[in-house]
Amino acid sequence: MKALSFAAFVIACLNCGAAVASPELAKEKNCLACHAVDRRVLGPAWKDVAAKYRGQPEVAPQLAAKIRHGGTGVWGVLVMPANPKVSEAEARELAQWILSLK
Repeated sequence: MKALSFAAFVIACLNCGAAVASPELAKEKNCLACHAVDRRVLGPAWKDVAAKYRGQPEVAPQLAAKIRHGGTGVWGVLVMPANPKVSEAEARELAQWILSLK
């Protein structure tokens, strides 16, 4: 029983590390200039993005591509500019984190 509790603890710690890294990455990559987790700034709240695509795991690569290359039309008329300083790996991490929000 103690081994199971320890394993659960390790998994929880690993998950916490991933959850903390993405908000820091979003701040580092200047995503917070236009977005927030729970409220619309210029772009949609990330929780709204997660709600829109909940249950659609295949959308993660598309969201990662929009993070890097920009986009328009899904959330209104404002254009999301390209962010070429975000690597493909960072874009995937951000997309997965955004989609995990409740």
